[in-house]
Amino acid sequence: MDINQLRCFITVGEELHFGRAAQRMEMMPASLSRFIRLLEEDLGVRLLNRSTRNVALTQEGEEFFDEAVKLVAQFDALAWRFRTANKRGRKALRIGAIDSAARGLIPHLLNYFMQLYPDADIHLTEDKTINLIPRLKSGWLDIIFIRPPENLDSRLACRLIARETCVLAVPVNHPLASKSCVSVTDFAEESMILPERRTRPHSHDLTMNIFKSAGLTPHIAQFAEEKQTILSFVSAGLGLAIVPTSFRNINSEGVTCIALETDEKVKKLPLSVAWLKGRDDASIAALLQILADNRTTLITPL
Repeated sequence: MDINQLRCFITVGEELHFGRAAQRMEMMPASLSRFIRLLEEDLGVRLLNRSTRNVALTQEGEEFFDEAVKLVAQFDALAWRFRTANKRGRKALRIGAIDSAARGLIPHLLNYFMQLYPDADIHLTEDKTINLIPRLKSGWLDIIFIRPPENLDSRLACRLIARETCVLAVPVNHPLASKSCVSVTDFAEESMILPERRTRPHSHDLTMNIFKSAGLTPHIAQFAEEKQTILSFVSAGLGLAIVPTSFRNINSEGVTCIALETDEKVKKLPLSVAWLKGRDDASIAALLQILADNRTTLITPL
């Protein structure tokens, strides 16, 4: 068992699709499958259930997935410390962010930050919350922008930044595409594309709760993890999707995003910033101060 096998397994566990996982790893699906098979043989357990249509984690696979994420994060943290020790005589600020923050909030925030600290060395990692939190705890990241989990590790400090609004993504030739605003009753009978709750609980629950607030149940056509993949499915006519408003800025041909009216009781998508408690780091403190001082301007795109 080596670190590359673990990375392959984690990617397959996130995507639950060998083709997409192989694309992310920049390798052939057959090679990726071989890595997983060797890992299973080495461990003596089956980690994945495979069929012609579906890939799913076994019970042992789910347990191993969580530990593998932690182990890879620890390895990356150790590698980063040795690679960047005293590099250029300055310390990098390592930021982690979920996709919508990386597209909406972070560019505006870093614009403010670089005006004050033009020589700052910024490293940005875009990933899911479930992957960013272990990297923060292991020291590989300094500060992260996430959807806060229900139970946050007591070692972490967390501050809510905003609750993001959402839009409905539809194909450009869809009957709703010409509307400026819709409600859930307008697409109650449409097929929907959702992320799995295990990896994106807030986004999954948002769609479910929007339908539930109207006494409806969504017709789920597909599950997809990455927002770009979801928009590609929408463009292909496989269904509609509820996504953060910041995704209006993604260059996705064949997709129109429409403002979405929701019940006031339905909670919007929370965006929070988290860091390790007790860290005396001037860059983190400066970033948090910029957030506090420019909150109204920064959350406008959200």
